[in-house]
Amino acid sequence: MNARIFHTAVALGAVLSPMTAHADPASEARLRADVETLVSFGTRHTLSSASDPVRGIGAARAWAAREFAKIGTACGNCLDIVQPEQTVTGRRVPEPTRIVDVVAIQRGTERPNEVIIVQGHIDSRVSDVMDATSDAPGANDDASGVALVLEAARALSPQKFPTTIVYAALSGEEQGLLGGKVLADYARAQGWTVKAVLNNDIVGGSCGSDGYCDDAHVRLFSEGPRADATDETRSAARRFGGENDSPGRNLSRFITNLVPGIDPAFDVREIWRADRMGRGGDQTPFLELGYPAVRFTVAVENYDHQHQDLRTEGSTFYGDTVEYMDFPYLAKVTDLNIAALGALAKSPMPPAPRADAAVKTWTDVTWEPVAGAATYSVWKRATNAADWEAEPIVTGTSETSVKLEGLRGDDWILGVSASSPSGAQSPIAAAVPGGAFYPLQQD
Repeated sequence: MNARIFHTAVALGAVLSPMTAHADPASEARLRADVETLVSFGTRHTLSSASDPVRGIGAARAWAAREFAKIGTACGNCLDIVQPEQTVTGRRVPEPTRIVDVVAIQRGTERPNEVIIVQGHIDSRVSDVMDATSDAPGANDDASGVALVLEAARALSPQKFPTTIVYAALSGEEQGLLGGKVLADYARAQGWTVKAVLNNDIVGGSCGSDGYCDDAHVRLFSEGPRADATDETRSAARRFGGENDSPGRNLSRFITNLVPGIDPAFDVREIWRADRMGRGGDQTPFLELGYPAVRFTVAVENYDHQHQDLRTEGSTFYGDTVEYMDFPYLAKVTDLNIAALGALAKSPMPPAPRADAAVKTWTDVTWEPVAGAATYSVWKRATNAADWEAEPIVTGTSETSVKLEGLRGDDWILGVSASSPSGAQSPIAAAVPGGAFYPLQQD
């Protein structure tokens, strides 16, 4: 049994157990309708009108809030709608402007302070990032991400989870990742334990501007060295390893291993970078606060249909319109997000393990108990291996320490996962400096 199949079998138990019904596949029709509605607001530029009822960022945010309210009503008022905001000025915001996120919170039944976030950004732009009046459809960038978030809320809100799921439409991404910062600051102010952030930005297209197409993969970006690392952590990582074991990197491995149980013809291409070269996304403010976060984006980007004024030059049309999207592809990415959210929402937090193998022929691995965990598993992989081995070296233990006789720790990365009483397994946290799924710098 290979690593991916084994991990999939364990993790999908979090979605398919008797406690919850399996979510229906994402609806291409609903995804299209949501994208078309967002495009109909003309522009959703952050500096556009916040009060016009039919055009601009304010109208788009109001619509998103109404959609979340409809979803909440359908599940018996299971969603709390909040709109955290900050007033911002900066290089791309010359006058004080309210940056408002539209957020729906599905409270967990057992550990409501333990949170998973799925998000996309609702704002759009054209060629000039300061142009707040021209039509900026923003179909793929990023109405696709917001439509995904709404569809995830529809799929998962009828179910009950021990931990909280947060669905978010963020503002101000194009003006400097501002809405991501608003929500990250809000999460910290609420005292949330953020287990994972799934940022979806440009997730609805399958063909690039050079004609190359790929509808069989989605890229998943994850940071290597932690953005919130201290000098002490960086020094320890140089001595003990961990450059490839940030929480985001192990979250990426966890999500990738879900894919075969969802659609064998679809796959994740893990990209071991925090984001695309020279660019950024709304996962970044969460990483800077020490929260595990990853970014989903298309396998191949089309730069003719991204950040462009609407125009035709020669035979080439420029502009981010609905016609150039691939809704069956967006549905695949949505299904993967839904499966990941369900698996994460049912599992405990990953432990914070420590490994001691200095000057001895065995390795001791220890960790503290985790709320909601019934058992733990210990994993290993070679230091130059991409993924954890197919099966754990210790499984189903209720203890919080193990002695691995004959395992010389110099040659291995060790990790520990936690499982709920129903068998829902957490991502693996590596026993390396900075490997725990918690901020390194506490307030």
